[in-house]
Amino acid sequence: MVLCYNQFMSETPSNTPPLPTAQDAKAEAESQRKQRQIAVIGSVAAVAILLLIIAAVFYLAQPATETGRIRDIFIIFMALESLIIGAALVVLIVQIASLINLLNNEIKPMLEATNETIATLRGTTEFLSENLVEPVVKLNSYVAGLQKMLDIFKLKK
Repeated sequence: MVLCYNQFMSETPSNTPPLPTAQDAKAEAESQRKQRQIAVIGSVAAVAILLLIIAAVFYLAQPATETGRIRDIFIIFMALESLIIGAALVVLIVQIASLINLLNNEIKPMLEATNETIATLRGTTEFLSENLVEPVVKLNSYVAGLQKMLDIFKLKK
């Protein structure tokens, strides 16, 4: 019985993930550094654009205000708003691509490994049920029947 169990367990594949190496740690640190660098560059660009907007509004809002200037300021704001919305959409698309990559390359293999583990556990429980639990239950039922039979014979005497 133990031999059969050991054979069964040796036939199931073992998918343990490899331990992280020093190269993996360096690559992760490099990736984080690049992300920080991109965030700093984006922040500087946003501040520069904001300063340009303030300068444009100040220049266009001089004392000789006309309806045409207010219209021009409004059109400039709308154009800048559309640029900001476009940039936000690009960032959103990049984030969605990153999420899809995460789902495909990290979550999906974990789910597959979990399914393999569940299948192994299912096979192990079936094996134990057939080769260990079932015989023990039968033996207990035979012993209980034998005890009951002996009790019956003891009462008649």
